[in-house]
Amino acid sequence: MTQYKQDITDVAALCNVQGDSWNAINPESVARMRAQNKFQTGIDIAKYTAKIMREDMVAYDGDSSKYTQSLGCWHGFIAQQKMIAIKKHMGTTKSSYIYLSGWMIAALRSEFGPLPDQSMHEKTTVPELIAEIYTYLRQADARELGGLFRELDAARESGDSVKEKEIQNQIDNHETHVVPIIADIDAGFGNEEATYLLAKKIIEAGACCIQIENQVSDVKQCGHQDGKVTVPHEDFIAKINAIRYAFLELGVEDGVIVARTDSLGAGLTQKIPVSTAEGDLASQYNAFLETTPVNSVDDISDGDMVIKQNGQLVKPVRLPNGLVRFKEGSGEARCVLDGITALRNGADMLWIETEKPHLDQIGGMINSIREVIPNAKLLYNNSPSFNWTLNFRQQVFDAWSKEGRDVSTYDRDGLMSVDYDDTELGTAADDRIRSFQADAARVAGVFHHLITLPTYHTAALSTDTLAKDYFGDEGMLGYVAKVQRQEIRLGVACVKHQNMAGSDMGDDHKGYFSGAQALKASGKDNTMNQF
Repeated sequence: MTQYKQDITDVAALCNVQGDSWNAINPESVARMRAQNKFQTGIDIAKYTAKIMREDMVAYDGDSSKYTQSLGCWHGFIAQQKMIAIKKHMGTTKSSYIYLSGWMIAALRSEFGPLPDQSMHEKTTVPELIAEIYTYLRQADARELGGLFRELDAARESGDSVKEKEIQNQIDNHETHVVPIIADIDAGFGNEEATYLLAKKIIEAGACCIQIENQVSDVKQCGHQDGKVTVPHEDFIAKINAIRYAFLELGVEDGVIVARTDSLGAGLTQKIPVSTAEGDLASQYNAFLETTPVNSVDDISDGDMVIKQNGQLVKPVRLPNGLVRFKEGSGEARCVLDGITALRNGADMLWIETEKPHLDQIGGMINSIREVIPNAKLLYNNSPSFNWTLNFRQQVFDAWSKEGRDVSTYDRDGLMSVDYDDTELGTAADDRIRSFQADAARVAGVFHHLITLPTYHTAALSTDTLAKDYFGDEGMLGYVAKVQRQEIRLGVACVKHQNMAGSDMGDDHKGYFSGAQALKASGKDNTMNQF
């Protein structure tokens, strides 16, 4: 017996026990409401989506073409429309996640107004947005099922048993819009206790995956800006442990932790860890410090710090603000050590923040990590901070130059120009961009590809186009031709915005609650009937 039919049977039995006072309760209506509300709590969602993510990780280990993807979303409606569109165009939500970007929360959701990505926004906004997104995704389920219920009733009324069975099968096998959220907890918003407390809220809101970075919390910077300061491994491991404890305390045993290293672009550290044994993590971290030799007491000034390395006294190079500098060019080696250490100490996956999308660079680091941890997997940020067009055109230019091909008709520094759009080089670069995710999954261990802030940019671009046309010569045609007409012809669900906002579901409920006397919105005078 399907869950739908089981619910009808169970509620009918319950109503029978309650007697005449429950005569107004229709067991099938209750079964429909239960089907439209599969998840009772955020913990239910976290457990369900963690299982999905773990299964996807296993599938990727067996076949690198089974990588996963997500887009960053800054509002529940954006996430909802994304998942509705994916289900419509791809036929399934499988392998599609949602990324919750700290950058976009800071820029778009803080009560302080737009902020840079420096952990200055309210940390409670992270779990609040997760809860909002899942509210919208659950509403997408309810809306879709509501349409199927109306089709089921119509099939019954017309006596079409074949159609009735088909619709009932769709109801029984309905695929939810609820998918895993990868939640950005920045650097933990404080010490390990603060990280634990916030992680609990994030998990309770429904997130099955938390991503944390190895920067110093109170001077955190966007991964694609300067001034980043990393912490010693012991400090980062403590926060990974804090997140794992939060998952386990709440019963989400499959919870996923992504350890992000910003070491590639971080040239500074705030503190020098204490080494207690030769070759320990602290000494490995300190080996990357830029130092000058200390040959006598005259080489030491007041306030200087001196450490012993390889049998010699050295003085770490410190800036006027007290921060200590790493050796130039040590970023990739530090990323490799960060990755191995994180995976050995509780993290499930890695995120290596890079300054450009380059397969050789990414693959080189992950392959070094995989020499120690063979199944190491990456999440990769396909960032809008990269100039993808220029980067890949220059990569093709450099590859062709190395092969001895004639590139004299191309200006390497000017390759962003529209003049190169239809050239052989421009086409070759676009082909590389098109296959980048599949290629990175195959050769660089990338299990999950995400774009951190795409919907920030699409909102700005579409609004710019509409404003130009509507306030210009096109007038109302600027909206009709480029928005509404496209929505209708492409079958975009929210063209029926009353339906998307829940009007039809409200009518269904009114019918359940009030029967024939219900005052419904979906009558002949509802302008949504024009669509």
